[in-house]
Amino acid sequence: MTRLDAETDEPSLHRDGAPGPVVELLDAREVPLGGVRGITVHRTLPQRALPMVGAWCFLDRFDHESAVMRVLPHPHIGLQTVTWPIDGDIRHRDSVGSDVVVAPGQLNMMTAGLGISHSELSLPEEPAEMHGLQLWTALPAASAHVAPFFEQHTELPVHRQPGLAATVMLGTLGGATSPAMVFSPLLGADIVVEPGTDVSLPLDTSFEHAVLVLSGTVTVAGTRVSSGPLLYLGSGRSVLAIESTDGARFVLLGGEPFEDDLVMWWNFVGRDHDEIVAARTDWEARNPRFGVVEGHGDDRIPAPPLPTVRLTPRRRRPIQPG
Repeated sequence: MTRLDAETDEPSLHRDGAPGPVVELLDAREVPLGGVRGITVHRTLPQRALPMVGAWCFLDRFDHESAVMRVLPHPHIGLQTVTWPIDGDIRHRDSVGSDVVVAPGQLNMMTAGLGISHSELSLPEEPAEMHGLQLWTALPAASAHVAPFFEQHTELPVHRQPGLAATVMLGTLGGATSPAMVFSPLLGADIVVEPGTDVSLPLDTSFEHAVLVLSGTVTVAGTRVSSGPLLYLGSGRSVLAIESTDGARFVLLGGEPFEDDLVMWWNFVGRDHDEIVAARTDWEARNPRFGVVEGHGDDRIPAPPLPTVRLTPRRRRPIQPG
């Protein structure tokens, strides 16, 4: 999914070291995506308070009873896109020749590296129920310019505990490990808890973690959370206490604190202003770096204007341990 809003007032990001265990709710903000036929998404990453969770640098939730997604070809560099539909199918086409439909419970992951372009269309191409997540992970410096590739996983492992089933999208949870390729230590899991559940989920103490509730209400680390905000949990936790009276579904994200200074603007993740400018220039010039997405002719999304200031890494404000 392209960041059609560009967010030129928040152009860059950085993750300092995680502050240890915390409990902080961070509200989502509504962002209209102007080329996606009226779709408004709820964005919880990046934020000024928290630009990243591990390498996770972007999290949009789309939640519509009747909508059409029509995202024309657009470029990416320096990241992996993770598409996780909850209701409704999405057709993905890209410049490395992929043309697939991803359905709920299936993982689409595209590694942009040096440069790729892709499109996303909801199926059917008429108003219908459409719910899902779009996430990005930043590639570390050693892998930022890898050759682009795409992978789809129609079967994913599930970690189970009494009253809990966690589909592991990326990384490892308990004894379940996703087949998806990652370039830094990461965790992404879609977790369903049954009514009356009271369990402790094992965590990697070197990771920082966050939770986004999709439905129902769940108490996580003593904090009651419903759909909407992102619950940031910091790092240093070996277990996560989870309780739900009526049942719930949530996404757990985690990863080792990301050490690189990053600049993120529009659909690009880079190390400095000049890298972003070069990517924008190449996209506008139809440089072969980004390839061609078949089936769209000359239709594509143009890059927005760059801000008038030089893009620099942005550090998050301190979050006090709690």
